[in-house]
Amino acid sequence: MASRARVRAPELVGAGGWLNTGGRQLTLADLRGKIVVLDFWTFCCINCLHVLDELRELEEKHRDTVVIVGVHSPKFVHEADHQAVLDAVARYEVEHPVLDDPQLVTWKQYAVRAWPTLVVVDPEGYVVAQHAGEGHAHAIERLVGELEAEHAAKGTLRRGDGPYVAPEPVAGALKFPGKAVRLPGGTYLVADSGHHGLVELAEDGESVLRRIGDGTRGLLDGPADLARFSEPQGLALVPEGLGLGYDVVVADTVNHALRGVRLADGAVTTLAGTGRQWWQGSPTEGPALAVDLSSPWDVAWFDGRCWIAMAGVHQLWAFDPATGTVAVAAGTTNEGLVDGPVAEAWFAQPSGLAVSADGERLWVADSETSALRWVSRETQSVHSAVGTGLFDFGHRDGAAGQALLQHPLGVTVLPDGSVAVADTYNHALRRFDPATGEVSTLATDLREPSGAVLVGEDIVVVESARHRLTRLRLPEEAVRVESVAHRTQRAATEVAPGALRLDVVFTAPSGQKLDERYGPSTRLLVSSTPPELLVSGAGADSALSRELVLNGALTEGVLHVSAMAASCDDDPAIEYPACHVHQQDWGVPVKLVAGGASRLPLVLAGME
Repeated sequence: MASRARVRAPELVGAGGWLNTGGRQLTLADLRGKIVVLDFWTFCCINCLHVLDELRELEEKHRDTVVIVGVHSPKFVHEADHQAVLDAVARYEVEHPVLDDPQLVTWKQYAVRAWPTLVVVDPEGYVVAQHAGEGHAHAIERLVGELEAEHAAKGTLRRGDGPYVAPEPVAGALKFPGKAVRLPGGTYLVADSGHHGLVELAEDGESVLRRIGDGTRGLLDGPADLARFSEPQGLALVPEGLGLGYDVVVADTVNHALRGVRLADGAVTTLAGTGRQWWQGSPTEGPALAVDLSSPWDVAWFDGRCWIAMAGVHQLWAFDPATGTVAVAAGTTNEGLVDGPVAEAWFAQPSGLAVSADGERLWVADSETSALRWVSRETQSVHSAVGTGLFDFGHRDGAAGQALLQHPLGVTVLPDGSVAVADTYNHALRRFDPATGEVSTLATDLREPSGAVLVGEDIVVVESARHRLTRLRLPEEAVRVESVAHRTQRAATEVAPGALRLDVVFTAPSGQKLDERYGPSTRLLVSSTPPELLVSGAGADSALSRELVLNGALTEGVLHVSAMAASCDDDPAIEYPACHVHQQDWGVPVKLVAGGASRLPLVLAGME
């Protein structure tokens, strides 16, 4: 086994303390003898949620030698709330210890720069690998096998149970419900995400009439009592007269699939997706059941097709039941807030969809930019109504140009043409009026609202973190609240104006090499907010290093960097080598100061 640099792992410190340990405060000394995988995550981040799922198999397979520790490192103000972290750990079924680090103390000690980042610590307490982004489970699996063999031979590996202690289960009819629709008979169909199924509630919004799905995480079609989902979210009623054999389309988020439900008997069938997550290089159109999807979060019928908020790749896709195909409808996979033609626009984790009464606009809750956006059917273009970018958020009413939201997940069109926004991390229901361009607050003290359904003059809100539906009367006038503005806690990197060398550092995992059989195996895309921050260096190229020139007339901004590399098994004896795509997107806040750094290194995949 190749020798590694011996870097002692810093201690794990967080003001929020430890979760999933039965009240025990852990130290690295308590974990000595175990292979420790630190997962730096935040619960708003779809890539972080992907990593949680990637780690489940590793966690189960190596339960006696590996301890995964989640280090929760917040971006949004709401994510620094300890109760919100507790809710997220329960919502996403995190079955390992979690350190709540609201002040990013441990994040800074480990020099982490991006969500998510994985750090591997060996049984003697030394850092041996660091990986930014998702898709590294295969590399960590191989490294774990090497570490097990090495430290078993040295006598420094300690087998046995880890420190995880399961929390008390959440009781109730609903568990972290996602979204809901009102059925023709007046009842509600709710995506009961935490129970991995759907539930039909009576008109009172409380009494359970039936369940669809057996409550076990999985991907299985069939009768209502046998079908399986995995954290379903969005629901859309099929327009009358299509005769498709199903009545509701479900965004089955963690299964990366669309499912169809026949209301007569609750039968479930898969409409789109393979159950595998989409990766760069995978097809973006074709037969629906042959194309991979990525964390579909909501669905809505718009312009003759079922549009999909594809949160995992920052795009909108569309499913056409007439042809049985799916295709990208808007977005580039680059994360950010850029308006324009649908093929050029950027989104950031779109999570909620709603169609205007005239069918001309598709409203989008673009959660990571804390924005309300819309797609024009006529011009096939994307526009922003509220929101300015990835790092500005808060709770501020008033003119849309200066109003602020915080990670909204749902949108609902109101009778007057205005839009109700489930302003999730502000625990509020907000309203945007296109006629006046004003944003107001309809209600507060809603615990993580994720969607809403219009019922006459009332609105029924899905309170996800209170595990219930809440019915509110729509007020004639909005309630104003004190303005609060925030920026992400992540410190800006001080760089010198003028020339800046950008280096994306990529080292193929052990036993692999760059795959250059068919041309360049790497790609680097760079842009900025505001665009004038970059005098030169923007755009795409295959080289992972680039000379940028920053505008000295500005004092701050954000560099958006997207890098990709493909590596394959480097063993001539392997007839069919396995290949892997490594990808990461960074939004790097920078402050331009004299004497600042002239080089910006970003690690795409760490050395093992």
